[in-house]
Amino acid sequence: MKLELLAMLGLVIGMTACGRGAENAAVRDEEIADLVQQTADANKALVRGDIDEYISLTRHAEDYTLMAPFGGTPTYGFDASSENRARMASFFRSGTLEQELVAKYSSGDLAVLVTVERVRAEIANLPEQNWSLRVTQVFRREDSGWRLVHRHADPLVNGVSLEEAAALTR
Repeated sequence: MKLELLAMLGLVIGMTACGRGAENAAVRDEEIADLVQQTADANKALVRGDIDEYISLTRHAEDYTLMAPFGGTPTYGFDASSENRARMASFFRSGTLEQELVAKYSSGDLAVLVTVERVRAEIANLPEQNWSLRVTQVFRREDSGWRLVHRHADPLVNGVSLEEAAALTR
């Protein structure tokens, strides 16, 4: 048990150093900066409904998982079929996005970006409104470059009361 805790602590310490603390970490600050810019550009394209640009900038891993901002069961894999692209393009319209970097972590071939995506967009059949999200994205470096392994987003940028959170969990 103590060894497991020490191993977990070592991982956390290595990750918080953003590529400098872990012995095998080889992620350069420039790589992380490029990844931050790439995700901002990709998600700006997404909220505009430019799905082809989003997909060209965001390479999803085969084992990709998504915990969508609307909750529900996590999804596995990314469907880049023409049908899904058309569905996504009709879902997002005329949006703008400003990405605020909250934290970044890296260790070995993993990088984690914690951001706030300040979005204003028309989504589905709803009029334009604030759709800002708290987002955590995990990337894995593979031979072909960085791949998005996991994305978790929620709409709780402004926070909710304990009672509101309790109502959501019921």
